[in-house]
Amino acid sequence: MSDATKVAAAASSRDPAIGLAAVASLRRLLESLEELQVRNARAQGWSWQEIADVLQVSRQAVHKKYRRYGL
Repeated sequence: MSDATKVAAAASSRDPAIGLAAVASLRRLLESLEELQVRNARAQGWSWQEIADVLQVSRQAVHKKYRRYGL
């Protein structure tokens, strides 16, 4: 079983300490993956609006979140 699979399984644990720790870990993973894909999209010439549309957020929200990285 992969680490990601273990963490996903732990997120449904009946023990809140285990479940919440797993949720926090998944949140960090999600943020990292989203940043990676936003960087990829910007490097390929995508507009903030195109990225926002796929992420189902406003253009302003995605731009505000990632502008600090110089994207």
